Amino acid sequence: MSSVTWIEILVEEPSMEAALQALVPKIRPDLGFQVHAFQGISDMLAKLPARFRGYAAWLGDDQRVVVVRDEDRKDCVKLKVEIEKMARDAGLVPRSHRSASFQVLTRIAVEELEAWLLGDAQALAMTYPGVPSTLGQQARYRDPDAIKGGTWEALQAALQKAGHFPGGLPKIQVAREVAANMDPERNASRSFRAFRDGLRAL
Repeated sequence: MSSVTWIEILVEEPSMEAALQALVPKIRPDLGFQVHAFQGISDMLAKLPARFRGYAAWLGDDQRVVVVRDEDRKDCVKLKVEIEKMARDAGLVPRSHRSASFQVLTRIAVEELEAWLLGDAQALAMTYPGVPSTLGQQARYRDPDAIKGGTWEALQAALQKAGHFPGGLPKIQVAREVAANMDPERNASRSFRAFRDGLRAL
């Protein structure tokens, strides 16, 4: 099997695309990649079968497809099964088959991208003055994947407390700016680390 040199990354919305444009080169600087953003999960699920069929027609041995979607308080296992069935139906081999020649890797952001941003408190502090670099040590933020009341709301609260974005969180801007300062090695989000390690294992 050829070494992987290129990945196609499918995400459900533009803020994840903005984050991954900065993060993927930090995780796998040796890979070429392109990120494709859908307009929400309904759009993603509606278009994935056709997108997978397209990939099945031309994907080379040195290329992989990575699907990243938010958990949104749903069952992670069911979400992966749903996407991997679409891949199999299109003639692609998902990672769950434990085959060395798998073509599709599915990763879930628990509960959403903002958990990954909150997982690197130092990056938040570097990006937005007034946010404490010790944010991740506070009880509410210690486990970004298990924050009660929503990670988007928790991130907005932390930034607004520091005097930023009183009118509301601009998701794409925040994703792009924080990701630029993130260090993949120090992230406290388990789902981020699963994504990072999945890319490294390709």
